[in-house]
Amino acid sequence: MKEEKKARLSEIIFYNETNFYTIAVFESLDEQFVATGSFPNPKAGREYVLTGEWIIHPKYGEQFSVSSYVQLQPTTEEGILAFLSSGSIKGIGPVTASQIVKKFGEDTLKIIRENPERLAEVKGIGKAKSAQIAESYSMQMEYAEIVMQLSKYDIPAGACMRLYKVYGGRTVEIINENPYRLISDIYSIGFAKADAIAERMGFDRESEFRIQSGIVYVLKQAALSGHTFLVKSVLLDSAAELLGVARELIADSIYNMVMDDKICAEKLDEADVIMLKLYYKAERHVSGLLFRLCNQKLKPLSADYEKLIRMSEKDNDMQLSDTQKAAVISSLQNGVSIITGGPGTGKTTIIRTILSILNYAGVKTALAAPTGRAAKRMEEACSQPACTVHRLLEYQFGEDERLMFNRNEENPLDYECIIIDEMSMVDILLMDGLLTAVPAGCRLILVGDADQLPPVGAGNVLKDMLSCGNIHSVRLTEIFRQAEESLIVVNAHMINHGEYPDYNQKDKDFFMIERKSERDMLDTIKDLCVRRLPAFIGSEDAVSKIQVLTPMRKGALGSIELNKALQEVLNPPLAGKTEKSFAGRIYRTGDKVMQNKNDYELEWIDLNDFQTRKGVFNGDLGIIKRVDNDAGTVSVLFDGERMVTYDYSNLEEIETAFAMTVHKSQGSEFPVVVMPQTRFPSMLATRNLLYTAVTRAKQLVVLVGIPQVVNAMVDNNRAEDRNSGLAIRLNRLWGFACDEDN
Repeated sequence: MKEEKKARLSEIIFYNETNFYTIAVFESLDEQFVATGSFPNPKAGREYVLTGEWIIHPKYGEQFSVSSYVQLQPTTEEGILAFLSSGSIKGIGPVTASQIVKKFGEDTLKIIRENPERLAEVKGIGKAKSAQIAESYSMQMEYAEIVMQLSKYDIPAGACMRLYKVYGGRTVEIINENPYRLISDIYSIGFAKADAIAERMGFDRESEFRIQSGIVYVLKQAALSGHTFLVKSVLLDSAAELLGVARELIADSIYNMVMDDKICAEKLDEADVIMLKLYYKAERHVSGLLFRLCNQKLKPLSADYEKLIRMSEKDNDMQLSDTQKAAVISSLQNGVSIITGGPGTGKTTIIRTILSILNYAGVKTALAAPTGRAAKRMEEACSQPACTVHRLLEYQFGEDERLMFNRNEENPLDYECIIIDEMSMVDILLMDGLLTAVPAGCRLILVGDADQLPPVGAGNVLKDMLSCGNIHSVRLTEIFRQAEESLIVVNAHMINHGEYPDYNQKDKDFFMIERKSERDMLDTIKDLCVRRLPAFIGSEDAVSKIQVLTPMRKGALGSIELNKALQEVLNPPLAGKTEKSFAGRIYRTGDKVMQNKNDYELEWIDLNDFQTRKGVFNGDLGIIKRVDNDAGTVSVLFDGERMVTYDYSNLEEIETAFAMTVHKSQGSEFPVVVMPQTRFPSMLATRNLLYTAVTRAKQLVVLVGIPQVVNAMVDNNRAEDRNSGLAIRLNRLWGFACDEDN
C-alpha cells in the first residue's frame, strides 16, 4: 500500500551514477528508515516528500521503496547554505554560497527564482554570472522533476541529462508521444531501450510505427559498420530478429516506406538493396560529380611537364623516380587523379613537387585532410597552410541542427587545384560535401594508402574509386633508400605483402617482447610506458609521445581496461589534483583524452589569438588541464593550442586515451606505438589492422605478447567487406558514356 513520508536524507549508503539508483538513510520527525529509489545527485541534508511502499528485502530487511518524490526547498539559512554548497548549481561553490546566504538569508532561493539580477549585489558576482546561476537553478529543479517521472523507464543518468538538453521542459511529453525518437536523438539509447519504454507505454508490437522504426534502426546500425546499403533479404532477416514479428509485415513496411520516400530501393549488381535516403543521394551525387570532373576540360599549365618537373627537382634538390614522375604528370593532366602507396614510397615528395609546379604556374591550390592532426602534418611537410576538409568547406549548422557546408554548388571553393591527403579516411558523406564545392576546371588530387583500414563512416570511397578502373591513378610500390633504413617501413610492406615482420635487430626501431599471459602483457606495457620507453627515447613526456594501440575496446587488453590500468601508473591521483567521476570513468587533471564524436557546435579558444571558434572532431587528442568541481566543467587542451571547456553533462563526448583502438588512430602519427598481441577475435585480428597500427609509428614500434599471434594476423587477409555502391555507379556512368560514343 502506497504512503507518503516527509523526511530528510541523512546518509547515502549506495549511489549508482549511471542510473541514479540510491540506497539511503532518511529521518523524519518520529523515525529513521532506509529508502531505495532513483535520486539524481542526492545530497545529505536535503528534504523530500517520498511516495512509495514498504518492502521486505530478503537480506537487508524492511525498506521504503520510493516510486516518486518531491524535493523540498530548504527554508533555514543552514539548509540553504548546505544546498547551494553542494555543487548542484553551476557557478556556486562553498565560498560563493556563503556570501550569497550572508547577504540574503532565508530569502536566498526566492531571490534566485524571482529576482536573480540582485545576486550582482554580492561581491564577485556580475550580471552574466547572476543569469548563469538563475538558469542553472531553474534547470536543476526542472531536471529533477523530469528524472523523477522518467525513473520508471530505467533511463540512465547521462541519457536523462542529454534528453533534457535536447527537449527541455517538454522531455516527458515528447517521450510519451514517440519513445522511438530516443534512438536518433540520444547518443546512448538504442532500439532495445526505446522499445522497452514503448512497451511499458502500451505500444502495439506489430504497429507500423514500431516496425518502421526498427527498419530504420537496422539500416543505421549497418551504416555504423560502414555499409551504405543492405541487401533486402538481409534487412528482412535482421529486422525480423530485432522486432520479433513476421517477415511479411516487415516487407509490407519496407514497401510503404519506399512509396512514402522514407527509404530507397534499388537494384545493384542484380541484387535488390535498401538504402537510407542520405546514402542513396550521396552515392548517386558523388558518382555523377566524379564523372563530370574526370571528363572536364582543364586549363593547360604547360606543354612540357618534364621541364616543369626538372625545374622542381633542381629547386628542391631531389630526383624523382619514373613512377613518381608519372604520378606528378597524371595529377597535372587530369581532372581527378589518385596517388596511393604505403609508407616510404614518396607520397609527400610527390605532393611537394606538384605544389612547387602549381605555385610556379600561379595556380591557386588548397591542401586539406580529414583530421586536424593529418592536416597539421601535411602543412609541416609542405610548408604551406593546410586545414581539415570540414574547415575548407566552411561547415555550419542549419535550423534543424544538421551539418551543412557554406561551400557548395552555389558558393564553390575559390581554388584551381585541391589536394586531399589521407583519402582512406574519407567517407561517402564527406566526399559528397567536398565534390559539391569543387568548381568546374579545378584539378582534384587525392592521396592516400588504400591498404589501410576503411573510414569510420559509411562507404569505401578510395577503394571504390580505384576498383572502378576509370579514374587515373598511380600506385607507388618502391621504398626509397632512406626509408629502407627503418624496420617500421620495411615491416609495414612485408606485412602488407603477407610476410612475417622482422624485429629485435640491434639499433633498429621494431621490437617484439614475448609474453604468454595477458597479465604479464599488461604489466610489461605499464613498465614500458612508465620506465623503459621514456628512458629509451630520452623524453619525460611519455603521455603525449607513447601511444598504446589495440584492436578492440572490450576485454582485458581492450582500450577500456588498458586505459584504467595506464591512468593508474601514468597519472595517479595526487593531493591537489582534481578529478571527476562520471559514468564509470574518472577524468583527472593531466589525463590524455580523446573526443569520441564530431561536435561541430562545441566552442574552443585558440590560444594563438584568443579567438573563439567552433568544432571538435572524433579522434582529436588533448590533455585535461583543469577539473573545476565548483563550475562543473573540465577544460581540455587539444594540440597544444585549442582550449575546450566541457560541462559535466557533456563528458560522454571524451574518454581517456592512454590507449585507443587502431580504428581510432587512423590519420594520426605517434613517435612510439605499443601494441599487445593476444588472441583477439579473428574478425579484428587482421592483416590490414596490423598494417595500419604499425604505420602509425614514426620512431619506434613495440609489440608485446605472443609472436604466433603476429603471424596469424599477417595470415588473416580478411578484408572488411562493406556494402558500397559507388564503384558500381561509376562503372555504369562510364558504360553509358561508351555506349553513346559507339
